[in-house]
Amino acid sequence: MAVKKDKKPKKSTWKFNLDTHPVEDGIFGSGNFEQFLWEKVKVNGKTGNLGNVVHIECFENKITVVSEKQFSKRYLKHLPKKYLQKNNLHVVASDRETYELRYFQISQDEDGSESED
Repeated sequence: MAVKKDKKPKKSTWKFNLDTHPVEDGIFGSGNFEQFLWEKVKVNGKTGNLGNVVHIECFENKITVVSEKQFSKRYLKHLPKKYLQKNNLHVVASDRETYELRYFQISQDEDGSESED
């Protein structure tokens, strides 16, 4: 007869990083952005209800979001977009658990590069 093993539910955590290196240029403040996340992240359908479920930490140019409940990566991408509405920054996924704030790359046509016949 086979012996059943106790299956303990794994305590899963979701950890995401936001690399905010444009803070060095003075475009926005990381403290204000962290406060924005504290106010806008929804847990169980309510904003500002983080409790012990979601932890937001700020280190110089990096913000870390750790959640004990399922947390959508797409939702985390949506929040910085709301905060950076008119700035020349956009959110890019650099790897599976990290987002990066980057400047838009605007290509400019140079007059000297075109050859005239």
